[in-house]
Amino acid sequence: MTRSDLVEELANRFSQLTHRDAEFAVKAILDAMNDALVRGHRIEIRGFGSFSINHRPPRMGRNPRSGESVAIPEKRVPHFKPGKALREAVDQRTAELQSQAKP
Repeated sequence: MTRSDLVEELANRFSQLTHRDAEFAVKAILDAMNDALVRGHRIEIRGFGSFSINHRPPRMGRNPRSGESVAIPEKRVPHFKPGKALREAVDQRTAELQSQAKP
């Protein structure tokens, strides 16, 4: 699902929202999440999952083309951990779809 798909789904599900309002709502939520992660905060959405920042220490890597060693600097990267309810829902729905596909 893309951002545009999410906006369409929101606009279709709530008829009182215009497409522009739905787009603004999605942008506002994603911007707020982005700002929280940049500040180093953890985001937890019950029943869905949590977003946090992982620290990757500096390391030595290799250029695959030339084979020479390359220093890779430290990074902070976003990490998503699905919640129990999301994991169970995905597992159950996937199992249902697979059982329907088998004759």
